[in-house]
Amino acid sequence: MGFSTDAIHVGQEPDALTGSVVAPIYQTSTYVLEEMGKSKGYDYARTNHPNRKALERTLAKLEGGSAAYVFSSGMAAIDSVFRLLRPGDHTILSEAVYGGVFRLTTKLLVDFGLEFSYVDTSSLEKVKKAIKPSTKMLYVETPTNPTMIVTDLAAISQLARERNITLVVDNTFLSPYLQQPIALGADIVVHSMTKYLNGHSDCTAGVVVLTRKEDAEKIYFIQRSAGAGLAPMDCFLVSRGLKTLAVRMERHNSNGMEVAKFLASHRKVKHVIYPGLTNHAQHELALKQQRGFGAMISFDMGSLDAARKLLNHVKLCSLAESLGGVETLISLPALMTHASIPPERRLEIGITDGLIRISVGIEDVEDLIADLEQALAQV
Repeated sequence: MGFSTDAIHVGQEPDALTGSVVAPIYQTSTYVLEEMGKSKGYDYARTNHPNRKALERTLAKLEGGSAAYVFSSGMAAIDSVFRLLRPGDHTILSEAVYGGVFRLTTKLLVDFGLEFSYVDTSSLEKVKKAIKPSTKMLYVETPTNPTMIVTDLAAISQLARERNITLVVDNTFLSPYLQQPIALGADIVVHSMTKYLNGHSDCTAGVVVLTRKEDAEKIYFIQRSAGAGLAPMDCFLVSRGLKTLAVRMERHNSNGMEVAKFLASHRKVKHVIYPGLTNHAQHELALKQQRGFGAMISFDMGSLDAARKLLNHVKLCSLAESLGGVETLISLPALMTHASIPPERRLEIGITDGLIRISVGIEDVEDLIADLEQALAQV
């Protein structure tokens, strides 16, 4: 069946007991056993529950994986993936990863004997040079947050297979509707489901989608042992959001392109970074491996003062952390999402003090452009 059909029906079948089109929310912490050692498939909500199991079926199908496990946040999901490693193991990450991933790896996981290197993963040669005998994982954001660098997934997955390295791809920015990393060779896909998969800015959630049975067994063990599995109500909210993922992404995609063109033509905007523009370094690659360019745009105002003036004068766009909601969200990575990265490191990877990130929503695009235009007039 097609993507939209799967998003609406897989894991979201009518309730067998009542015929309800929308499955009930199993808001319970425990389940009564029929007798000692015999249950109806569930015993305690931390280990599993019907809403979680249903959502995981949907996500595995949409990403083309064999299994999926959902967590209380995107960072909880990402942390579980790094727990597949052992002391002494080395991981190569995209150099411009989300600030929370940088903080997790440099401030916490290094204390457990793991080693991390940050590389421009759009360059296969740079990745090859960074590989060590102890390299066990490649962790790729594509496009990167917020520098919008695109990595050739087919090429890097071939390299990973040749070296027996696990390839993990963060697909949050595009969703499985616009990009299919597993079809291009990825072993594991992660999402902050708080973003496009849920799409309504009303819950935090994460997912790990897997292709190998041994990885899936380990991730499930981590999920139920560490207790970071997603609660019933949040599972319900993400399941609801997935039903409209395809139509939302079409609108996000078209709005994103229009806003990017507007920003690129404005004399007060110094530079726009959007894979959909032909001047983007990996435009042709994005055209090849993505179904669309998405709605994440970064643009540089040239200085912190100029960026601050724009951000303080938007009215329709919401000055807030996060992305992927139906509403347009705008932020300053240097002082918000990526503040945990040292200033000198931010500059090295292209996150200047004047760089603004905008997650274009599904409002009428003319209204969004008018809002940005009046805010730019204040600069």
